[in-house]
Amino acid sequence: MTTTTPPNTSHPARPEVPLAIWPVAQSTAQWQRAGRYLPGVARHPGKMLPELARRIVAEYSAPGDLVCDPLAGIGTTLAEAALLGRRAVGVELDERWVTLATDNLDHMLDGASRCLTGIRQGDARQLQDVLGDLAGTVDLVVTSPPYGCDAGMIDKQAWIAGGRLCPADTLNYSTDKANLGHARGPAYEQAMAEIYAACHAVLRPGGHLVVVTKNTRRKGRTLDLAGLTVSLAIGAGFSYLGHVIALHAAIRDGDLVARPSYWQTTQIRHARAKGEPAHLVAHEDVTVFSRPPTTREETADAR
Repeated sequence: MTTTTPPNTSHPARPEVPLAIWPVAQSTAQWQRAGRYLPGVARHPGKMLPELARRIVAEYSAPGDLVCDPLAGIGTTLAEAALLGRRAVGVELDERWVTLATDNLDHMLDGASRCLTGIRQGDARQLQDVLGDLAGTVDLVVTSPPYGCDAGMIDKQAWIAGGRLCPADTLNYSTDKANLGHARGPAYEQAMAEIYAACHAVLRPGGHLVVVTKNTRRKGRTLDLAGLTVSLAIGAGFSYLGHVIALHAAIRDGDLVARPSYWQTTQIRHARAKGEPAHLVAHEDVTVFSRPPTTREETADAR
């Protein structure tokens, strides 16, 4: 489903781009993974919807292309890309997620598809060094960074019993404070600027960067993460091509049917009780960019 170009009133210097809407949650995230992904992937606090990963890969790459996720997590992008006949490489900083992603790829993919994928441990800010000879040949970078807010796996039963809502070892992706999941404010912006610059460096001329984010609230204020992503990506040298609203609500008989988690519902109730105009966010923002050629030789190569 594609709509007309949205008005651009809040960022007058930003180019207008096409807007599309993708219904990627007609079935729940749990159902999309059931029988395909290892049950253990549920331990990761920030997983991309498999259907969203598939849609991005199908829309912005061709069979045989090289897809990279520099913040690979459990390897959703890699698995879905390989199943669509793409080569895929992921980079992940935390060793436990590298292990889990590797196990999940072994579980999901047959021999031919598994040979198309790989995951490496390393820092996305040093993406060129981690990818080595692959740098400069990537056709599509797909990633979903941390959202600059507290994230963890909810243990409702422990919370009811008087314990923590989220076990300490699941908070912010890692117990290592140097992990991007712990960054906030200027530190987060600086780290993401470095990551987008690294993505620009590893993409071939004409290659695409697709980033999945979700606006969040912190201390009563909304963080416009989509807008920040656009600004940082443009600052890294990308051209802004398009914006997609990826619905996390199902479409039923012409209506949107949201499936808020216990955590979302609780947080919204607490915010409204304090007089904050909080509302349920039932979508993610998918911002699409390209790396334009910068030299005559690159222009010829892109053709």
